[in-house]
Amino acid sequence: MSPELTETKPASLFKRLIAIFYDLFLLLALLFIVGVVAAGILTFAINNGNAITADHPYYLPYRTFILLLLFFTGLGFFGWFWTHGGQTLGMRTWRLKLVSDNDQTISWQQALIRYSGAILSWGCAGLGFLWALFNKKKKTWHDLLSKTAVIQLNKPDKK
Repeated sequence: MSPELTETKPASLFKRLIAIFYDLFLLLALLFIVGVVAAGILTFAINNGNAITADHPYYLPYRTFILLLLFFTGLGFFGWFWTHGGQTLGMRTWRLKLVSDNDQTISWQQALIRYSGAILSWGCAGLGFLWALFNKKKKTWHDLLSKTAVIQLNKPDKK
């Protein structure tokens, strides 16, 4: 294990949730932009700019495409930060870092598992996050599934 990790401790659930709250603002803005652009382009391409309602033959494929696009936009957002330094902007603000259990860079496979696991954690009324309160290493379901951990970085030395 690298010296940086031996001097750290698991991040508290409170700080993790605050970092998520920070990242949520960025993610919502990104999802809004992607969703509006995609919906606008598809609406004009499929239905001459008219709303695609439930009685339209392409309604289900249209909705499915938009939902998948938003899912992969979120995966791209978090996955890029996690695989490029292990910190989202919210995590950086609160000095949190995502690390792999094997002390390697987070892989895209781990990012996909973690992202999907986080959706499951939220989808079960937040129980996957509350699991950190009972786990010795403060790991959530998505930490356990993806073999990762969120750590609290030390304060930088004042010069």
